[in-house]
Amino acid sequence: MKNQVFLFSITIILFTAACSSQRNTWTSKAFHNTTAHYNGYFYAKGEIEKVEKTIRNAQIDDYNRVLWLFPTFDSSMAKGYDKEIQEAIKMASIAIQRHPNSKWVDDAYILVGKGRHYSLDWGNAIQAFKYTNTISKDVDTKHLAIINLIRTYIEHKEFNNAKAAIDFLLKEDLNKSNKKKLYLERAYYYQIHDDYDNMVRNLTQASPMLKKSDRRGRIYFIIGQVYQRLGFEAEAYNFYKKCISTNPEYEVDFYARLYMAQVTEISKTKDVNAARKTFKKLLKDSKNREFKDKIYYEMGVFELKQQNVKEAISDFNKSIKEGKNKRIDGEAYLRLGEVYYDTLKNYELSQAYYDSAINSLPQDFENYDAIKARADILNEFVDHIKTIKWQDSLLTLSTVDSASIKARIDEIVAEKKKVEEIAAKKRKKNRIEISTNDNNNIFASNEEGETGITSSNDWYFSSPSTMSMGQSEFTRVWGNIPLEDNWRRSLKETGPAQANANVSSGDSLRVTAQQGGNTPEKKAIDPAVQEFERLNKEIPRTEEAKKEALAKIEEAYFKLGEIYHFKLLENDNAVITYKTLLQRFPNTEHEPEVLYTLYLILKGANPQQADAYASTLKEKHPNSTFAKILVNPAYLQESSQTAEKQKELYQLAYHHFEADSFHLSSNVLQEAMNLGETNFTPTLELLRVLIIGKTETIYKYQFELDQFITKYSEAEIVNYAKKLLETSKRFQESEEKRKGIQYIRSLEEHHYFVVVHKRKDKAEDIFTNRLKLFNEQHFSEINLKISNLILNDDYAVTFVSEFSNVSTAIRYFITFNENLPTLNDLGNQKFDNFVITKDNFDIFYRTKGLDEYLRFFEKNYPKENQ
Repeated sequence: MKNQVFLFSITIILFTAACSSQRNTWTSKAFHNTTAHYNGYFYAKGEIEKVEKTIRNAQIDDYNRVLWLFPTFDSSMAKGYDKEIQEAIKMASIAIQRHPNSKWVDDAYILVGKGRHYSLDWGNAIQAFKYTNTISKDVDTKHLAIINLIRTYIEHKEFNNAKAAIDFLLKEDLNKSNKKKLYLERAYYYQIHDDYDNMVRNLTQASPMLKKSDRRGRIYFIIGQVYQRLGFEAEAYNFYKKCISTNPEYEVDFYARLYMAQVTEISKTKDVNAARKTFKKLLKDSKNREFKDKIYYEMGVFELKQQNVKEAISDFNKSIKEGKNKRIDGEAYLRLGEVYYDTLKNYELSQAYYDSAINSLPQDFENYDAIKARADILNEFVDHIKTIKWQDSLLTLSTVDSASIKARIDEIVAEKKKVEEIAAKKRKKNRIEISTNDNNNIFASNEEGETGITSSNDWYFSSPSTMSMGQSEFTRVWGNIPLEDNWRRSLKETGPAQANANVSSGDSLRVTAQQGGNTPEKKAIDPAVQEFERLNKEIPRTEEAKKEALAKIEEAYFKLGEIYHFKLLENDNAVITYKTLLQRFPNTEHEPEVLYTLYLILKGANPQQADAYASTLKEKHPNSTFAKILVNPAYLQESSQTAEKQKELYQLAYHHFEADSFHLSSNVLQEAMNLGETNFTPTLELLRVLIIGKTETIYKYQFELDQFITKYSEAEIVNYAKKLLETSKRFQESEEKRKGIQYIRSLEEHHYFVVVHKRKDKAEDIFTNRLKLFNEQHFSEINLKISNLILNDDYAVTFVSEFSNVSTAIRYFITFNENLPTLNDLGNQKFDNFVITKDNFDIFYRTKGLDEYLRFFEKNYPKENQ
């Protein structure tokens, strides 16, 4: 018994001695290695693996782009697994501190570095990996530490350091596992830099070494994506097939099959049919129900490759109808926009699709800026097309009596109502195709040139622009509500407060009624009457209004020609547009530029016609810049030499200006301007205005500055002119306060008729409506406008603009006051009325000097007119 106790005691002593971290015996090493591995390191590794699984599961893959090789993570995600990270670091630290001589210390440090990396503690992560590389005696562990360091550098965007670490390891003799990891890290580095060629090189080198735990099916799929992107479809097909053979997760398997059909090498008709059968098989599979939009999209891409444009358009539209993914919708819209732009040259319809694409695609989408630029061009193009169509329609309607217009509007509103009632009975669809009918005007000219109403195809859903506006308005009022039946129920579930927050004030009446409120609904407005009133206001009835409409058409044709020629590179359409402009507007101010542009376009294709345009330009506009360039191609270069001469004369003129020798300054300035117009001309003109500021009234000075700003709006010096004008007006205000208000006595200018009245409930509406009726009864031959402004806290201004001369303004003033007793609704209103020049109105409104102006009016306008 004593011997047994003795032996047991000796064993305990030896075991305790072996546990010491200072001893270097075989038993001590075995104990510490085993304990460090299966206690601290084992549990720390388990926690790190949990974190990596969490990060991987949180990854949302976008299969429309090349998948990210490694998942990304952020601070919000890191907070979710902070507990696991702290536990991992704690257990790894135990292995390091309690078993410093074990062979697992360097491995534990790598786990600490990973924990710091996943918690976004970049600095400590980098230090941990560097320290591991320093202390480790195992070359493979040293290499592994550097591989982890590369990832940390990449995530922290220290790309130079990452590249240096990669280059170092490429020279080292790595084991198979580390070599595979290096290739993957290097591929990730190139993916971050959009270098897909080098990315796929590294991935293909790593592919033979991949294991199941590496999610090799996903990596094979990424290789297939990159090859497809680079145009190597045979290689892409092989890797997609290889991906499927690994039985990856369902989503990867689906997209691999989908893209494999897309890159199938087509050599015979039976191959085309086989690819189509693959797509149809994918559509029929019930498991792919949520991927139908993507399948149809890829079918459209496939048909485009076969140059089957009609089938491609149909498939893209089906993709949009089935759409559950906004990004896929955006790509389908983009493809349709490209087809109508590049292939069919239907720019109006292309604009509608590009507009939808821009609203659906994220801003980080590839080539988004280029897509946006083309969309902007098309928006501008369609705006000019619409301007021409609409203004032409209005001009045609100006020859039709109001009763006929009202009757036709009644007919079309009734027709649309029937169509809407029929559509309401049918099952609602999730998406509406964009129709080729782009006419959103209620009136249009038919093929025979007669004015009439468009057919029932011209309703809301046939107009892309109207649909887009409607969708924007719906979103503004209701928010981003899913397309589903009974969507308004969501408002009831959120309660009255939230429901009211989701709608505009204009819709509050309807929401209250839904919630059981007692507020009565407003009487519905007859849409036919509403449409007639809107349209009638826009129809140009006077000659002045017709000229304004024609001016809009003229400018639209010119801009349209520019877009065709310079932006869309459609020279044939540019020629047609420019010719139409010259035919409809023979005296257009754009004629010199149009003639010169036509000469440039046609001089290669039709020299005889080009020479004819050149001759017309030289005969009709010999002094224009374009004629000078035509005669002398070196004109612009020579004009730059002229500008240098002008600069010398300018210095002399400015010297005289500073010396207050304004007459001498003007003479030298005129000499410089006589040399011709150059890019230095705006500077000369501004000095001329400054001389006016020194020699004439402040009002003349301000007028000339305003004219200069308008004329040279594109010149850099215009900003200085704006500051001068602003400073002058501030000075004028301060002088008015010091000296009192001084109105301008020059009355031969444009005039306003002004009514100053108390700010009461609906006072502005009363005066506006009364003046509107008065204008129709007594001054319908003049295109007058009525506006309202707030003068101060107590008074408002209603004014009629504008009268071309003082005599017409006074006639209006007299007629109004003579008929004042018959204007019953103004009987209870106290107000002052008078006529005033535009310049004086600026002074009046700025200074609020009503009494001062009434005295000025009484003194300066004829007594019998007051």
